[in-house]
Amino acid sequence: MIVRAIVVGVLAVALAAFTYLWLERTGGRGWVPLACRALAWTALGLLLVNVSCPVAGPPRRPLVLLDASLSMSAPGGHWTAARDSAARWGEVRRFGDERGSADTLPTRGRSLLGSALLAASASDRPVIVVTDGEIEDASDLPPDLLSRAAVRLFRREARPDLMLTRVAGPARVTAGDSISIEFEAVATGGIAVDSVAVEASLGAKRLGRRMLRWRDGGARGRLTFGSSTVGPGEHVLRVGLVGTGDSEPRTDARLLVVMVAPTPGVVLLAGPADWDSRFLYRTLREVAQLPVRGFARVDPQRWRSMADLSVVPTEAVRQAARRADLLIQMGAVGALAEGTTARGVWRWSAGSDSSALPGDWYLSADEASPLAGAFLGQPVDSFPPAIQLTPLQPEAGDWVALTAQLGRRGAPRPAVLGRETGRVRRVMVAVDGLWRWGFRGGSSEQGYRTWVAATVSWLLGGADSARGAARPVRPVVSNGRPVVFAWTSPGPAASLGVAWSGAGAPRADTLRFDGGGRAAVWLPPGEYRYRLAGGGGGTVAVEEYSDELLPRPVALSAHEARAPVPGGRRAARDWLWLFWLGLAGLAGEWMARKRLGLR
Repeated sequence: MIVRAIVVGVLAVALAAFTYLWLERTGGRGWVPLACRALAWTALGLLLVNVSCPVAGPPRRPLVLLDASLSMSAPGGHWTAARDSAARWGEVRRFGDERGSADTLPTRGRSLLGSALLAASASDRPVIVVTDGEIEDASDLPPDLLSRAAVRLFRREARPDLMLTRVAGPARVTAGDSISIEFEAVATGGIAVDSVAVEASLGAKRLGRRMLRWRDGGARGRLTFGSSTVGPGEHVLRVGLVGTGDSEPRTDARLLVVMVAPTPGVVLLAGPADWDSRFLYRTLREVAQLPVRGFARVDPQRWRSMADLSVVPTEAVRQAARRADLLIQMGAVGALAEGTTARGVWRWSAGSDSSALPGDWYLSADEASPLAGAFLGQPVDSFPPAIQLTPLQPEAGDWVALTAQLGRRGAPRPAVLGRETGRVRRVMVAVDGLWRWGFRGGSSEQGYRTWVAATVSWLLGGADSARGAARPVRPVVSNGRPVVFAWTSPGPAASLGVAWSGAGAPRADTLRFDGGGRAAVWLPPGEYRYRLAGGGGGTVAVEEYSDELLPRPVALSAHEARAPVPGGRRAARDWLWLFWLGLAGLAGEWMARKRLGLR
């Protein structure tokens, strides 16, 4: 700064001297206007160059990133001390999850520091991170950004606690079936316990109870009870530890939303039963998330359950087919499928058509179909061939997932195709003998399973009139996590009104979907019923439990900022006296030239 100022001053004096001593030849009389011009041009030059210099003023107020996750409020946490300290140290900004909430309580269901640290580092202010160190994305933090910030830890102290960490059960069961719930619990903080009771309840009604024996700090078990004790409809079941008396009651219970439906979600009709229907039924029960019922016609007059071969009345089969979410028809099933309200129909035409062409039909996957992901990396053309094919003619808008060639020669023919008509999705299989994929084992068996799972997923992905234009991705979420809705109607996602009832006062909201067709709603813990604008609704629940309440390793270490904080600087244009000096020099030169008779 000093060198630049000297250069500007020398140039200003030289130009002023050249003007008065050489061009205007004023001699000794021109020293006064010469000095005034030199002074004015020096001030103007410094303003044009805008030189700056460091100032030793007070440092800028630090940005304090305060961990507002639920772990800070867990037993043994130091939220109050961390909050008060952060307020003394600088301007507080809370971090944790993707919310932009201004909530002053530690209610966030995750401990994500990355985005907040990146935003704070964009300023030239000192950064202080206040946390318990249990950061979820610590391994993804850039080391240079982390080193520039000071980290001050308020470690959580270990407390004895029993935690129900996992609960799994069916999302939907058929009336009359059993509801089986698996659970897993752990003990932390050195707590000593031999056994504990686990209880499932619906409101004030107890559904089942079981004692758990602890081994190596953990326990697993299963609780089974009849769906008749729950009743038809959608219910929120509570599964919890009983009489723990530990320090954190929020980890003692989990929630599960179960739909008890009069008919199963997936119904398979096979008339008559064959190897394809047997392998498909077995695979469906393994990969589908809905209850599966299979009915086979062993003789012309009677239908039997594919589970135990018990005789099933024809009317019961007809009602199951009409009210299923996914209906699978294999062979000639007559008028049983008429009037179905299924949103997915899977039709196997091979074996029931006299026009079927026998032979070894080798299949190939089409990369442009919705099921293409099921065949990635799979040598489909080397799988066992189909044994016959029924000619099908695709219509406009149809997609083809598999094509078949007779003996690997000739023109490929559609083997598996699909279409979407209104709210109903349909898949048609034109080949027979795909059971041999599953029978052979190895990659062909995996290919068969992934194909069945992908087909079921696509067929059930259509609009559900009972659920409406959108449905929750998960009906139960942990404390501090959003309820995410996925758009399921045809066409682009649009804003959708939703009315909430249940915990707290009824309220209205709007689901605003992003480019991926997802909309997030943040709700406090509780059970909620929702109704969507245009029809449809359901039940969701937010647990008191959160993974944030479980003790986790401390991923950050306390340290001060390892990079110097840039000091402040003041530019020439911030000096008001420099403008006045320039004006004074110009005014003085004008007055001196006037007295000398110069223009």
